[in-house]
Amino acid sequence: MSSAPASRLPISSVTARGYRVPTEARETDGTLGWAATGVVLVQITADGHQGLGYSYTDPLMAHWIMQTAKPLLLDADAWAIEGLFERLQVQVRNVGRSGLVAAALSAVDVALWDLKARAIGLPLATLLGAVRDRVTVYGSGGFTSFDEHQLATQLANWVLQDGCTRVKIKVGNDTARDLERVRQARAAIGTAELMLDANGAHRVRSAIAFAHAVADEGVNWFEEPVSSDDLPGLVQVRQAMSAAGLPIEVAAGEYIWTAQDALRLLQAEAVDVLQMDATRCGGVTGWRRIAALAQASQRACSAHCAPALHLHLGCATTGLKHIEWFADHARIESLFFEGAPVIHRGEIAVQADQPGLGLSLKQKDVERYAV
Repeated sequence: MSSAPASRLPISSVTARGYRVPTEARETDGTLGWAATGVVLVQITADGHQGLGYSYTDPLMAHWIMQTAKPLLLDADAWAIEGLFERLQVQVRNVGRSGLVAAALSAVDVALWDLKARAIGLPLATLLGAVRDRVTVYGSGGFTSFDEHQLATQLANWVLQDGCTRVKIKVGNDTARDLERVRQARAAIGTAELMLDANGAHRVRSAIAFAHAVADEGVNWFEEPVSSDDLPGLVQVRQAMSAAGLPIEVAAGEYIWTAQDALRLLQAEAVDVLQMDATRCGGVTGWRRIAALAQASQRACSAHCAPALHLHLGCATTGLKHIEWFADHARIESLFFEGAPVIHRGEIAVQADQPGLGLSLKQKDVERYAV
């Protein structure tokens, strides 16, 4: 018979490291272009158990974690995650809880939850209270920098090889070309669902006009048609879809940093689907608080990017539609971690015999990306 867990689990070490991973080619969406992705990875140890957390953010935040968060964590009780979450939130009051700070603290919180699950010997999804053991994913990429062949190949592979029934492409920086790209995407994926992401590139009128223009191509998702900061604009676009009888869901939420950000979107009735990203919104603790708000508001939710992390959260979240299998993050997670999920028939599944997130760092492989 195994012994009971210790009543206190003092944290003995905290490490954070920043990485920058080049993309295979420069990528663009409706408002931005990039050639690399930043990663911050946190490892926290207590009583011989080590938890791993990560976030997609500027690598410089690894230094900030070591300077600001580490002193508050050392010798603290790793079981008391809610208390540590609140302590860290208070600590950053004067530098701001959003943006870079939120992403850094998200990585810390994920590491604490991974540590807790490993110390108990359970998959994180099981510890959180699983409602399923696998989650549907949708293929996400379709960058505006892709040519017709690149676009068709990526989308068709997700549908034909991985069994995805949904894919998403970027739009927003050239309306005439975007209309043609939507037609190309439809031809590549057959009857699969087609989703669009404008990354806030449109204004209200152009977003509504574009939605009408692509309606015949069976588009059923329009993500950030206008900026998430424009709540009245999101409301107008959503109301226009409804009034016209278009079966297009308006989605936003990837830039939720706090539960208060989520509450504003929900109270304004600005979205059909609330997107959530645990690498930005406070890790597992922040995710759980926001998921409760979405459920109370009777809004479906969807996980934004970071599929290896969101697999466990998705399996423990009622009302979750799917996880975004973002091409960049899926590639990075396969480079960084043993145990990163793979798509099977359009889904990713929890490994029941692996505690925590089920991930282990490929230390030697990732050194080349260290900053």
